[in-house]
Amino acid sequence: MPNLPKHILVIRLSAMGDVAMTVPVLRALTQAYPELKITVLTRGFFAPFFRDLKQVEVLSADLKNKHKGILGLYKLSKEIKALHIDAVADLHNVLRSNILKLFLIGKPCKQINKGRPEKKALTTGKIFHQLKTTHQRYADVFQNLGFKIDLSNPNFPEKSTLNKNCKAVLGTFKQKQIGIAPFAAHEGKMYPLALMKEVIQALSKDYKVYLFGGGKKEMDALNNMANSFENVTNLAGKLTLNEELDLISNLDVMLSMDSGNAHIAAMLGVKVITIWGVTHPYAGFAPFNQPFDYLLTPDRAKFPKIPTSIYGNKFPEGYEKAAATITPSVVVNTLKSIL
Repeated sequence: MPNLPKHILVIRLSAMGDVAMTVPVLRALTQAYPELKITVLTRGFFAPFFRDLKQVEVLSADLKNKHKGILGLYKLSKEIKALHIDAVADLHNVLRSNILKLFLIGKPCKQINKGRPEKKALTTGKIFHQLKTTHQRYADVFQNLGFKIDLSNPNFPEKSTLNKNCKAVLGTFKQKQIGIAPFAAHEGKMYPLALMKEVIQALSKDYKVYLFGGGKKEMDALNNMANSFENVTNLAGKLTLNEELDLISNLDVMLSMDSGNAHIAAMLGVKVITIWGVTHPYAGFAPFNQPFDYLLTPDRAKFPKIPTSIYGNKFPEGYEKAAATITPSVVVNTLKSIL
């Protein structure tokens, strides 16, 4: 690789979905440039995302303690310099990463163009068309460092072998397996739980359903849904992240909101059906390599201001119900059509 960096620092600190979206891009990059070494600076919790990328190592950023504040970022920069990197690919482009790059002055640095003007035009209704995907925006950063990446013909890891703990949690089954992640960070991005329960009821008659989620409030709702039907298992709190990735890689399809679980499944090559509320795939955050038919969006005749925001945290009164215009029958039939 004449004149190309041999060791790149990739910065993508959060959030879960955004970090997961880097994986297909890094896979394409490492396949095209097998001698390239990559260090990903991210939260240590996300390290399993990169486990099958042999050229990738993870440098854990402890932003709440060891690497907190300007002094902490200076300490982090010293750790980075000890790795002898040749260039920086900033896929985050926030104040923290920009300060860190100042401490790494002298190294070639390229950063993501987030396309804020066109995203603002999208959320204010001035335009309504597909913007560049986040995956392509990531790829553009590497392009600017001299690396050509083709995302059009991706490869994915093999399905993982499940360990004894996974098998014990999952039990035995003969049906096809569906993962469902019914929660999102903001109310405006969520499908009403009453409607999701109808979806789960219909699917559980013919398929094995696994539920994914997090906090205490979510756990109670997931347990309620799991206890209501046969063939439904709540996985929240029962598996490590590595084990969750193993399981997800074995799913036949994942049903998710516009959230991190969608991107995790997509990075593993699993089919993903996403339900959208006040956000919209046109902003560029659709799961990787999924057909547009897999993206279920609300009725814009009834909710014409969609997308009301990029992250789903801002919406007019009443728009929190937008996802309800996607009927349970549409969700179920879409899932069944690809199984």
